[in-house]
Amino acid sequence: MATITSASVSHPATGRDGLVRLFAEFRAFWRQFFARAFNPYRPELHYMRGPGPAWRAKHKARSG
Repeated sequence: MATITSASVSHPATGRDGLVRLFAEFRAFWRQFFARAFNPYRPELHYMRGPGPAWRAKHKARSG
């Protein structure tokens, strides 16, 4: 499971600059959260679990 971290504000957000920075941090957190939470790639679905029946049939004839 992925861990999502957010940088903390070192000093209180004051004025417009602080508000913009706080909003940017909030937006970056949620963007990263949605990117990781709803990522369609699931490697366990594509994991090759070993040789299949065609491979076994082909190699059984060779071995004997």
